[in-house]
Amino acid sequence: MNRMEDGKETGKVWLVGAGPGSCDLLTVKAKRLLGEGDCIVYDRLVGEEVLSMIPSGKEMIGVGKAAGRHAVPQEEINRILVREAKLGKKVVRLKGGDPFLFGRGGEEAEALCRERIPFEVVPGISSSLAVPAYNGIPVTHRDYVSDVHIITGHHRAGKSQTIPYEALVKTKGTLVFLMGVSALEEIMNGLCNAGMDGDTPAAILQQGTTAKQRRVVATVGTLTQIAREQQIKAPATIVVGEVCRLADQFAWYPKLPLFGEKFLVTRPYGRDTSLQERLRELGAEVLTAPTIRTEPVREEALLRAIETEMKRLFRYQVLAFTSPYGVERFFELLLEHGMDIRAVSHMRFAAIGQGTAAKLRERGICADFVPEHFDGESLGRLLAGTLEDGARILLARSLRGGKEILEEIEKNPMLGYVDLAVYDTLVSMETEEMLRSFMRTGTVTGVIFTSSSTVEGFCRMMGDYPYGTVKAVCMGEKTVKEARAAGMAARAAKNATVEALIECVMGEV
Repeated sequence: MNRMEDGKETGKVWLVGAGPGSCDLLTVKAKRLLGEGDCIVYDRLVGEEVLSMIPSGKEMIGVGKAAGRHAVPQEEINRILVREAKLGKKVVRLKGGDPFLFGRGGEEAEALCRERIPFEVVPGISSSLAVPAYNGIPVTHRDYVSDVHIITGHHRAGKSQTIPYEALVKTKGTLVFLMGVSALEEIMNGLCNAGMDGDTPAAILQQGTTAKQRRVVATVGTLTQIAREQQIKAPATIVVGEVCRLADQFAWYPKLPLFGEKFLVTRPYGRDTSLQERLRELGAEVLTAPTIRTEPVREEALLRAIETEMKRLFRYQVLAFTSPYGVERFFELLLEHGMDIRAVSHMRFAAIGQGTAAKLRERGICADFVPEHFDGESLGRLLAGTLEDGARILLARSLRGGKEILEEIEKNPMLGYVDLAVYDTLVSMETEEMLRSFMRTGTVTGVIFTSSSTVEGFCRMMGDYPYGTVKAVCMGEKTVKEARAAGMAARAAKNATVEALIECVMGEV
């Protein structure tokens, strides 16, 4: 930290490129800074996927144009950056694409220099390269062209367009125009008037790298009319040149099986992200908006119960877990009470499903009991029908865990159990505004629920909403019942695994 003249410590600003939209195209450093920053100042061109990756609890300041609201003037953005940094914060200025390519990052850097605010620049993948690539257009190709020119199509307020059309035409290189949708006709006419053949291939690429990606390939002479007929809207990238002929042949992204689909995943932050990763591999856009959060129990009575059971672990023959977080929290409690894995070495272990069993394997433990169907009822039935008379079970799970597992165990009166609450599951209202903004757009094609509590949290946060429009993919019968009770069109995966969820998703599209 630097010190200002009044002795206060000043923070720092990072001018960070968020890329063209897909969170898979965010740089490693940018992703790290989103987790470390105190204050995120973001543009409207930052992709929803990227915004959904930002941990809850961050101070978020939107400075882009939104429905019914004009963009914050650049001078005011500069003041915001300086103000927040002088408060000692780590400020992440998140900008679509690259901050120094038509992103006005240079103006922000000047303002920071004037105020002696330390800053760094984190380059981002520019839409000028990424969007054509996602549409099968290589901006250079040895058989077609060896140079590319990137031009802004945006008029500066109060000034006329100053694009050097004649110079651009003479280069015979690929031309990429950013922010040029509203000026498309002017740009195409300018190129023709400067001597470009009207039959030169040209393309306009809408919302590249996202579920709403669209491509129109025509010619300089016809692109304006066809784009108007196709109702192409901003943000879009314009590409002019022979390489546009390759679009149909090279267009790999639209060929992925889930291209054009946008899924909302409601599981908590910090949980396994393999579901999101698998969906993106298949071409989907994936937003993460947790509707619940898990945290250690804090009530004095519950803490006393934990302390009691930690002192008499020797009495139990089976330790049962109904979630991956239950495993994590239990072993944290062992350490907090001055114990380690040796305290449970005499036990056998039960896991509700493969995800929970995987958490045990991370600790060198193979689960002895895993039911065929990954739900509480099936695990309870398995234990009741398998364990020897007199066996005692310790269940380490959520305070709000379902009763199904207990009801099944109680069918065998020769077994004993203690239901120990080691964590609580709460509605995560911190993401309410983000969740509502995602659903308001009407572009989410499916919502994925991994537990009945995620459905409950979703409905609490959305309030009065037309749930009949929601297509839900659910993990477990209890979850699908909860979703249908809310009015959603819901399907259940065959089992509580990522692959089963993916199979269910594929059946929906």
